[in-house]
Amino acid sequence: MNVSYIAHVSGKVQGVYFRVSSQQKAIDYGLSGYARNLADGDVEVFLSGEEERVEKMLAWLQHGPEQAQVTEMQQKQVDWQEHSFFSIS
Repeated sequence: MNVSYIAHVSGKVQGVYFRVSSQQKAIDYGLSGYARNLADGDVEVFLSGEEERVEKMLAWLQHGPEQAQVTEMQQKQVDWQEHSFFSIS
């Protein structure tokens, strides 16, 4: 089953290749969506794809790349949205 989730990741997540690493992981998992920096220093990640793969990506977001220090991640399932690829902004 295909699902979509939005996640807000807090901590040391900007300036540590979090978005680029998220993009690569999402591509590896065959997911679409986006990762973008927020003005408050968090990163927002939108994921669409097969449920098991999205769950694996959500688990990865809880720690992110080696340089990151994730202190909190909030996730919420949202209505399905199709994206053609995974972008960063």
